[in-house]
Amino acid sequence: MKDKVFKALSDKNRRKILKLLKSNDGLFAGEIANKFNISKPAISKHLNMLKKADLIFSKRMGKYIKYYINMSIFEELISYFINIKGDKKEDS
Repeated sequence: MKDKVFKALSDKNRRKILKLLKSNDGLFAGEIANKFNISKPAISKHLNMLKKADLIFSKRMGKYIKYYINMSIFEELISYFINIKGDKKEDS
């Protein structure tokens, strides 16, 4: 799980999408695409990668899809970083 999350977070456009979703109560794909100077298929690929990493989730509303940030994954990440500790066997 963490590898997908870190890979998803490594791209500035995906981080911008997350910020947009955090500051709004969900956005439709077209609303997200309008905030970028890249193609809609590229936005779709970014959204797909964020979904695969469980950083966002979506809900179909008629013929449109609305995207939301998944804050629980960030809570898991914070816990992961808090609990990192050196294992003496690995240090040798």
